[in-house]
Amino acid sequence: MKEQIRQVISEHGQLSVPIETLADDADLYQAGMTSHASVNVMIALEDSFDLEFLDSMLKRSVFESVDSIAAALAEVRSAAV
Repeated sequence: MKEQIRQVISEHGQLSVPIETLADDADLYQAGMTSHASVNVMIALEDSFDLEFLDSMLKRSVFESVDSIAAALAEVRSAAV
């Protein structure tokens, strides 16, 4: 899952450093992702994983790291079951 997340971030996050250089808990906003880019990442993640983030998850903290995105995706998947 995290490799797929990293691929989406690489394509849509507009980071100022390569995603490969960042740890899973690294702050993506400090790495150059803007709020606009985070919306693009969110939409691409929804398409890639065929799900929709809950309204309560539409906040900066959910998209600030690979780990936080993975946790949110896992939560959405478990809620859908």
